[in-house]
Amino acid sequence: MHRTIRPGRRSTALAVAATLGACLLAGCADDGGGGGSADAGEDAGGKKVVTVGVFGVFGYKQAGLYDEYEKLNPDVTIKETSIERADQYFPQLLTHLGTGSGLQDIQAVEVGNVAETVNKHADKFVDLGSAEGVDKNNWLDWKAAQATTKDGKMIGLGTDIGPMAMCYRKDLFEKAGLPSDRDEVGKLWAGDWQKYLETGERYMDKAPSGTVFTDSAAGLYNAALSSNVERYYDKSGKLVYRDSPAVKEAWNLSMDAIEGKMTAKLKQFDKTWDQAYANGRFASVACPPWMLGYIKEKAGEKAADQWDVAPAPKPANWGGSFLTVPEAAKNKEEAIKLAAWLTAPEQQAKLFEKQASFPSSQAALELPAVADAKHEYFGDAPIGEIFGKAAENIPTLVLGEKDLAVGTAITDIGILQVEQQGKSPEEGWEAAVKNVDNLLDQ
Repeated sequence: MHRTIRPGRRSTALAVAATLGACLLAGCADDGGGGGSADAGEDAGGKKVVTVGVFGVFGYKQAGLYDEYEKLNPDVTIKETSIERADQYFPQLLTHLGTGSGLQDIQAVEVGNVAETVNKHADKFVDLGSAEGVDKNNWLDWKAAQATTKDGKMIGLGTDIGPMAMCYRKDLFEKAGLPSDRDEVGKLWAGDWQKYLETGERYMDKAPSGTVFTDSAAGLYNAALSSNVERYYDKSGKLVYRDSPAVKEAWNLSMDAIEGKMTAKLKQFDKTWDQAYANGRFASVACPPWMLGYIKEKAGEKAADQWDVAPAPKPANWGGSFLTVPEAAKNKEEAIKLAAWLTAPEQQAKLFEKQASFPSSQAALELPAVADAKHEYFGDAPIGEIFGKAAENIPTLVLGEKDLAVGTAITDIGILQVEQQGKSPEEGWEAAVKNVDNLLDQ
């Protein structure tokens, strides 16, 4: 039986927006209904308090998982504290790790920060891979590898992932003389991001008035780059972005898109980007599962059934997080149990149904609630099948400690200077390199 889900805006957008350097709302919010405190061990009723620190909206409360766990464990109370922006959350986490105080029992870590956490701070976290109730084989291999040290210590349990697809406007494709059926659209660019650009050239030849092929050069850059194993760092941990073939290819694709006037010259997650969805300004955008709810929200009901989903040219990942348990956690044993339960296949599937958080668990991907899922707003697109196939073929990326900083410099400084300010590709690249050097004190 196929299930149709109607997901809302995925929380990881906030985390990924930070990765792209597109800041959303600032500030802090308590999402757990209790103002979690790292000093809490028991509440007034004598229950064990497990505190959870996250960024954005992870959806556990919204999906009813905290309530369900508390019913299964009546001696436990869960209190969650959320900081809206990942770029504010992680520095605070590092500060608390350094002092050994102020830590929540469970701390989330975003994929853009997991390499630094694994390489520099693994000794401050519990090895969850050997914890009771944790089966390492539940996770996709590449996801588990991201949070595993060289000596096999697994410090984080994977939550969601962001397998890549392409969202496109069927009506605009038809008006531009392109096929609109998702299978035929997927064939247009299958296996090669250059074919996606060639499709853009065809679109622009007959583009409906006031529209362009894609939202932004930075979006194209990030999507194409994420298809590669090595990007900013090599396997030895050396920063190689200046000479990286993957970076060069993605940069050139983005520059060609700008030169061909295929982009709407937008910065993702800015208000103008949101408005462009409502106005039908662009015909396609690289989209992981969590972006489907975002598109539905911004494009509105008037665009219902105009959008569809097709496979991306190559498997890639955009977003995802982990749950960790610091060694200094007040309620370490209870935190381990909760983290294991929240990331178990059954809970990942429930979170997908309620919040559109795509599972990182191989076992969850095979459950009917995920595998058979369709999305009504996108013409009943078989998103479980499309994103599931992409997830299984995503390469095990080499993650570096400063991936986020390097990527932000390239997209928000280098590419935007070319796309929005009219600088040459050479000038944009030089500006990005200078910014990276300043950030890394080189």
